[in-house]
Amino acid sequence: MGECGAPGDVNSNVLIARSTGDAQLDKAVWQWLSWDKNQKTKEQIESLLQNGRHKELRDRLCCRLTFGTAGLRSAMGAGFCYINDLTVIQSTQGIYKYLERCFSDFKQRGFVVGYDTRGQVTSNCSSKKLAKLTAAVLLAKDVPVYFFSTYVPTPFVPYAVQQLKAVAGVMITASHNRKEDNGYKVYWENGAQITSPHDKEIIKCIEECVEPWNGSWNENLVDTSPLRQDPLKKICDCYMEDLKKICYYRELNMQTNLKFVHTSFHGVGHDYVQLAFKAFGFQPPIPVPEQKDPDPDFSTVKCPNPEEGESVLELSLRLAEKENAKVVVATDPDADRLAVAEHQENGCWKVFTGNELAALFGWWMFSCWKENCSEDADVKNVYMLATTVSSKILRAIALKEGFHFEETLPGFKWIGSRVKDLLDNGKEVLFAFEESIGFMCGTSVLDKDGVSAAVVIAEMAAYLEGRNLTLAQKLIEIYETYGYHISKTSYFLCYDPPTIKRIFEKLRNFDVPQSYPKFCGIYNILHVRDITTGYDSSQPNKKSVLPVSKSSQMITFTFQNGCVATLRTSGTEPKIKYYAEMCALPEQSDRSVLEEELQKLIEALIENFLEPDKNGLIWRSA
Repeated sequence: MGECGAPGDVNSNVLIARSTGDAQLDKAVWQWLSWDKNQKTKEQIESLLQNGRHKELRDRLCCRLTFGTAGLRSAMGAGFCYINDLTVIQSTQGIYKYLERCFSDFKQRGFVVGYDTRGQVTSNCSSKKLAKLTAAVLLAKDVPVYFFSTYVPTPFVPYAVQQLKAVAGVMITASHNRKEDNGYKVYWENGAQITSPHDKEIIKCIEECVEPWNGSWNENLVDTSPLRQDPLKKICDCYMEDLKKICYYRELNMQTNLKFVHTSFHGVGHDYVQLAFKAFGFQPPIPVPEQKDPDPDFSTVKCPNPEEGESVLELSLRLAEKENAKVVVATDPDADRLAVAEHQENGCWKVFTGNELAALFGWWMFSCWKENCSEDADVKNVYMLATTVSSKILRAIALKEGFHFEETLPGFKWIGSRVKDLLDNGKEVLFAFEESIGFMCGTSVLDKDGVSAAVVIAEMAAYLEGRNLTLAQKLIEIYETYGYHISKTSYFLCYDPPTIKRIFEKLRNFDVPQSYPKFCGIYNILHVRDITTGYDSSQPNKKSVLPVSKSSQMITFTFQNGCVATLRTSGTEPKIKYYAEMCALPEQSDRSVLEEELQKLIEALIENFLEPDKNGLIWRSA
């Protein structure tokens, strides 16, 4: 967005009294203090002004939120680049303006608003309050709003948008981010997260109407307006009924002795995962009592991200051992992602990576399709998808089984939109995923969904137990059939954007200007694809097939030894992520050799391309 808010009349007396010596900053301060009706965030700006902390004022007020891979996401607090009452009102006003332009029936079809359980006392900011303000902006403009009466999983919002035929929806959540953060996730009428050009057009509309309208601050409209409806019961009932479409062994589920533990990571997932297990015929999973109920401080985990593995799953694993439960399912705080751990014969726990779970889900969803499809069903009409930084295991399964596999840019917004296109063209999509434990089983929800994934993995585990197999044993069988796909994903923290830019620019001008590296240490590079610039050396015209994404950094290297490695910036956090995978043929079955080769290549990648010591990068904590 434009610098320091939008043009407007500035009260010169206020500016003279509180001048910072910077006209641009003075205008931004005036706008904030004139418009913000949240006493806590208003006081934060006043305090910075009174204490002469002009640099921090500029950081907070002279840049704006932009859409990343998961919508708008930032820390809660005062400022135009933070998530707070005012920026949520501004964002919703921009969305109203854009939707009014796009849909002549906007005021008949309405808008969906959901929220998680995040909150910050120091800013008097909570997901529910931000959701009420989102609804208020629209209700004040006579738009019907489907406002959930309580917190819901993120997948319920895109599901409701489609079910209720609304024009769009917003979910207030920062998913698995640290407790200080919150976010604003926007879904289009197709039930998928918005992609370009909608995001850019909405940003333009926000810039055109930054001053709050009459009625935009009236959060009580949610309780008083006849245009507000509560979709909770209808959506929950329909969702659980639709879930049964991907339940294939209900009788077996009802009889199994397998026990499951579920943790909802202090978030929204508990009630909904319990209902999903009931829909599949299971006994309810055993909840982790300390993590069952919402807690915006996430007080029992160092970070609320189940992807961090055994260190954050400690309470679940100990409870599972005590209860003799073999499988732990963990939904993240907004229940759109899923981690899984399984107790092994040696007494240890195996926490599956997102890529390993995708191999299991891919095998399962295709096997169930094959078992249940009609005689005239054509495997060539079947699709699975993954983001380009995720494992290529689905590609290997597709090649052998005859269905189609497609890749998208990172972020489920790209998967959701592509799946909708395929469905509209009569194709059948069974499964899609991203390596960061995001899974879409079936197509009732065109986004990642931890609730459905949890119960599908439970059915899979119960089915395999009936054949004396564990999930881990089945995973090895899959790799032996389709080829080992050994992957490792991690990240470095970097809080200095110029450093990140310098690292990637060096890769584009490696030995000489406008030249990518040909080797990484001793490893020969076959191809380079740069999504930021649109370059792909493997294509005849040297242009990337995937869309260009100039707003983020992402370069993929394909090595002669069969490894594929990607370096990219995170769309939601100050991270440089790396993804590396060794894709072997079925006859290359010595896993330890493949793992050793991958590890050496990752070390070369870090040493030669990222140079953490020189660039001051912070290693991911173990």
